[in-house]
Amino acid sequence: MSVPFVDLKAQYRAIKPEIDRAMQAVVDNCDFVLGGEVDAFERDWARYCETADAVGISNGTDALRLALLAFGVGPGDEVVTAANTFIATTEAISQTGATFRLVDIDIATGNLDVAQLESAITPRTRVILPVHLYGQPADMDPILRIASGRGIDVLEDACQAHGARYKGRRVGSMGRAAAFSFYPAKNLGAYGDAGAAVTSDPEVARRLRLLRHHGQVAKYDHVIEGYCARLDTIQAAVLRVKLAHLDDWNARRRQVAAWYGQRLAGLPLVTPAAPAFADPVFHVYVIRTGPRDGLREHLSDLGIGTGMHYPIPLHRTEAYVRMGYRQGQFPAAERAATEILSLPMFAEMTEAQVDEVAGAVRGFFGA
Repeated sequence: MSVPFVDLKAQYRAIKPEIDRAMQAVVDNCDFVLGGEVDAFERDWARYCETADAVGISNGTDALRLALLAFGVGPGDEVVTAANTFIATTEAISQTGATFRLVDIDIATGNLDVAQLESAITPRTRVILPVHLYGQPADMDPILRIASGRGIDVLEDACQAHGARYKGRRVGSMGRAAAFSFYPAKNLGAYGDAGAAVTSDPEVARRLRLLRHHGQVAKYDHVIEGYCARLDTIQAAVLRVKLAHLDDWNARRRQVAAWYGQRLAGLPLVTPAAPAFADPVFHVYVIRTGPRDGLREHLSDLGIGTGMHYPIPLHRTEAYVRMGYRQGQFPAAERAATEILSLPMFAEMTEAQVDEVAGAVRGFFGA
């Protein structure tokens, strides 16, 4: 049995009538830009995230960047973030004119190592930007405590963690703001690029709305220079339909993760950690093993899809040679890059498919 890394068609088939009706209604109304579905989704998403407001934005990267700009971050400022993340996190920082400073990760979770956080803070630090990587919440209480004690803002990168909770609190509700991506393969995915920022700070929400739409307060009345970074109405309509299913889908992902944990036990690999403070949502299911490349080739030969999140440490990418980071500067992130392998994970995955993947993994190790 071949098993895809993700199966978007399976999800669409399950909710096709709802999706088709929602998209057709937008087309029938020709309500394409900042239409009624955008307003409605923003209300729904804010309520779900347990925040006062949500602002629909064109994608997750723009949501991060505009949130930083809404905080007033710019040239001369520094933003501290994790060394193991997708480049969108650091792109968003650099594109404000600020500089990012990296912190090594906790190898067990892949998230920012809070024990090393304070050493990265300087007098120029304006924001700490924790990443809830792979759908696993970062350890927020010490981050918030350090930030509060120094008068530093916190922006959560929740682009992979829709619906996750930290000590009962919804991810995205703890910082001054949070950014989400609704890329199609995310737990809550649109049918194209889409994103949002959430906040309970009314001034941040006001600035986000200005920034995403050319700085307009009314048509042709521009109070600042902004951007063209609006959430499309069709994407908002799709997201509203899917949001009603998100908790069920996340529960299914947790079940898939539990099946994996049972079937991969005893093998020479590390399965995802489950800190007591976290209720993760398994955007991806990431294992670590020394013979990662051989295992990946073995699974590919059997028709099983895999991914690597992420195979090149961020500080070692060509884009950041200019930063002067050295090999060995972030050893946990560098180690993870050589060991991580993402196995198939999606809400519609069956137990038989998990058995197929786990059996192939066990076969590779001769178990």
